[in-house]
Amino acid sequence: MKLRSAFLPVAALAVSALALTACSAPADNGGGSDDAVDIALVRQLSSGDYFELWLAGAKAEADRLGVNLSIYEANGDDAQQAIDIEAATGEGVDAIAISHGFAETVQAPIAAALDADIPVVAFDVDAGDDRAVTVAQSDAVLAEQVLGQLVEDTAGEADVIYVYVAGFAPLDRRDAVWQETLADNPGLNQVAQIGVVNENTAVEVAEQAKAALQANPGVTAIFAPYDEFAKGATLAIQELGLEDTVKVYGADISTADIEVITAEGSPWVATAATDPANVGAVTIRAAYLAATGGDVPSAIEIPPTLITQAGLLEKGVTTIQGLTEAFPELATPDLVPVP
Repeated sequence: MKLRSAFLPVAALAVSALALTACSAPADNGGGSDDAVDIALVRQLSSGDYFELWLAGAKAEADRLGVNLSIYEANGDDAQQAIDIEAATGEGVDAIAISHGFAETVQAPIAAALDADIPVVAFDVDAGDDRAVTVAQSDAVLAEQVLGQLVEDTAGEADVIYVYVAGFAPLDRRDAVWQETLADNPGLNQVAQIGVVNENTAVEVAEQAKAALQANPGVTAIFAPYDEFAKGATLAIQELGLEDTVKVYGADISTADIEVITAEGSPWVATAATDPANVGAVTIRAAYLAATGGDVPSAIEIPPTLITQAGLLEKGVTTIQGLTEAFPELATPDLVPVP
């Protein structure tokens, strides 16, 4: 899930020859033949374990379906992502799949693609158009699961540091649940809000978390609902030697995350997540069905699973592959099936 430290609204760019030539060069997945379905995958961010696993799942599903998959990488540049959507529209692909994005910059080019009769499938971004198919993790359930664990572990009494950046659909949905949790549990006290998203999210969140922990010595929990946030919070706690007193409640999962969670003495005790590779595969299946006139729901939600440190250690899970074996509910092959 892509996040950003500062939001400078960028006006949507009109489709033009200049915009098309400025697009990021798409990579060809090489999954299909000349007469195969052409799908453009336009990504906002590619760095980080989650995004790499998501892409691996998308590519594998494209290969399985014989899809020609062109991949555009904006690398965190919101304006570039808008240009890339315009470029894919100009190429006349059969469908466009969008992974993450900032609503103010993607909504106009999404509308233009839909106006050109190109189906759009948008994962974890506010497409702003009912004609688009939306794919999302059940972010409200995800937040409810991990916050339920936080409340249980603290008996509803804790000073908490909250890591959050506004403006991104998944984080905003998770934030709504955090606000409800605070209202329902007056013993929880948010003493600080921190957060930044860029190419060095974990490192910069760690620095912010260290400052917040030093300023608020009574903190016993950090709610960090994105795995790069959680890794940064974990690093800060470890550097300050607070592993025994401060615990991290995160979101999302990857092999690298599992290594952090299961490390001896790790303060990251719970996360809630979907399998990112599975999410990428679901998104590509939805785009394929939309391109071929198949039956695809207008809104697709992928259910998450609560994953605790204790559960991972008990089951001996060390990788994502082992995770899906230990928690088979993470795989959703029957969600948006292709006949």
